Amino acid sequence: MSKHNFRKLEIWIQSMNLVKDVYEVIALFPVDERFGLKSQMSRCAISVPSNIAEGSSRSSIKEFSHFLDIALGSSFELETQLIIAQDLFNVNNFELIEKCQNLQRMITGFKQKINN
Repeated sequence: MSKHNFRKLEIWIQSMNLVKDVYEVIALFPVDERFGLKSQMSRCAISVPSNIAEGSSRSSIKEFSHFLDIALGSSFELETQLIIAQDLFNVNNFELIEKCQNLQRMITGFKQKINN
């Protein structure tokens, strides 16, 4: 059994909220972006809570920490894509970028906490 119930982790809850927010934003993109930036952003957004959940099932803190690193990497990739979308499609993503950055700080803090 996992030491951490991912459903109760604030980083998982916030990352699930971020997924919903990203889907709302990408719905505004042009239809021809379906297989481009839209697809990439949805995959990155989904990767964050998915890796947190998968990592929580691991038997060691080292393994969990590895999956948190992957989730963090996906969140930085998503942040970059949000900035690109803002530039390309003139979509106001400032609030969403801020949520993404806040989540990055939360994941980093949680990672430090479990590693100590």
